[in-house]
Amino acid sequence: MMNNIFSVLVMLIFAGSLQAQQMKPEETEDWSRQPPVVRPGNPGEPPSDAIILYRKAGDAVNWVHENLESIKWTADSVLTVQPKTGGIKTVRSFGDCQLHIEWRTPTEVKGSGQGRANSGIFLMGKYELQVLDSYNNETYYNGQAGSIYKQHIPLVNASGKPGEWQSYDVIFTAPRFNPEGQVVSPAYITVFHNGVLIQNHVRLTGPTQYIGIPVYKAHADKLPLSLQDHGNPVSFRNIWIREL
Repeated sequence: MMNNIFSVLVMLIFAGSLQAQQMKPEETEDWSRQPPVVRPGNPGEPPSDAIILYRKAGDAVNWVHENLESIKWTADSVLTVQPKTGGIKTVRSFGDCQLHIEWRTPTEVKGSGQGRANSGIFLMGKYELQVLDSYNNETYYNGQAGSIYKQHIPLVNASGKPGEWQSYDVIFTAPRFNPEGQVVSPAYITVFHNGVLIQNHVRLTGPTQYIGIPVYKAHADKLPLSLQDHGNPVSFRNIWIREL
């Protein structure tokens, strides 16, 4: 029996090899979609097709308060949380995207655990990538910097020191729902923290929940990106996004 199976496998491999030899090179060329040209930015610069969300004071027009009022954060060369004024969100809405964002926790260290320079980046206003001073600061691991809050622990802790600028580069795939509101494809996220891979295409089980288990509920294909006011003066700069 084993000899017969081996013989069949050998014949299939031989047949495939023979077929490949009979094919022309152009038969496996794909001309169906010409990739558009995108100019990569110089170091620290966004690529040519990026949507600029914040690089200078005038870019505050791209953001509104979470209650749709004017933002109350300090908006000069950087965006800085004014504690207890509320979060902010983008005027535009996004779904699948590549996001670059830089952030800085205060140089003066105050508090510990979740109380030390806490903020968050919410993809679609629902799925939180945690911002926290996690340099020599232990907390529950699915709540430290780089975690998908209460869902995924980062692969490593790549945190810089307090007061240093840090970066997240994010690839986000939005969830899909059928007409009945059931999730047919969950959200996925990949994150690089300061150039180090910390979330590798992880599956999100639903929107972020502080208490309880995440559960998907149907929502729009595109929603605003939001930044959290958690009561700490965290700063952001050089925020750009590419729609995928």
